[in-house]
Amino acid sequence: MSSRPFVVHSRRLTDGHSGELLNFSRDSVQWEWMSMSVRKLAPGEMYEAATRGEEAAFVLLSGRCDVDWGAGPKAIGERKSVFDGLPYCVYLPTNNGVKFKADTVCEIAECRVPSRKEGEPHLFTPKDAVTSLRGGGNASRQIVDIIRPDFPADKLVVIEVYTPGGNWSSYPPHKHDVHNPPVEVDLDEIYYYRIDRPQEGFALQRLYSPDKSQDITIRAEDGDAVLVRSGYHPVVAGPGYNVYYLNFLAGTSRTLAVTEDPNHVWLKSTWNAIDPRLPIVK
Repeated sequence: MSSRPFVVHSRRLTDGHSGELLNFSRDSVQWEWMSMSVRKLAPGEMYEAATRGEEAAFVLLSGRCDVDWGAGPKAIGERKSVFDGLPYCVYLPTNNGVKFKADTVCEIAECRVPSRKEGEPHLFTPKDAVTSLRGGGNASRQIVDIIRPDFPADKLVVIEVYTPGGNWSSYPPHKHDVHNPPVEVDLDEIYYYRIDRPQEGFALQRLYSPDKSQDITIRAEDGDAVLVRSGYHPVVAGPGYNVYYLNFLAGTSRTLAVTEDPNHVWLKSTWNAIDPRLPIVK
């Protein structure tokens, strides 16, 4: 089995403190595409970032702040937590910069991938988010598309997913590790988790290859980032705990073409209704 990490854990900051909650580079996790960080800003605190040979997405997880990518400050932020509303996201192509100044305590998730494609920064607001319900029965979940394949980014796709407690997500299990368009494309993926009861809640994520030569189960807690390099990767939310994960994807194509595990596709024929607990956010 590979010695490369499958999960990166967040730091725990004491009350009233700001700073990085999570940070990993492509090199540090022996990965081709994505680097990620999450930071907490105190009121009045600033964070500046620039892209050189990369593109980046900045998802405002919570709080309010002013953001300026060269067009003047703009106030953003409407949700107290990821369970309290739809997101704002700043997309930054290469050779651009952005400044954030916190109005309240806020948290920002950032993902970067190598890119030389020029373009203009873009702000995605809650009105731009496309939300849908997927699956059925105890495999129902809510999908929030932020940076979709039809947006002219270079590599990045960004999605939020909400799974009610006890439900399965990313199900039937699917994979996207072979470049065989239009059937399947090779995409690496990050699952960054938040739980509505962060002290007790959890999710389980299974990572397995078609031949089962890799088959592990990860207990994901609030703030964990699971790195999906290959294979199938279903998730189940612990009963009683609503689970959010932020997906960043990047790879050989921005089309979300996947292959479902043929052993489990039959379950789709049994789904009659969406879980009435959905949507979790509106």
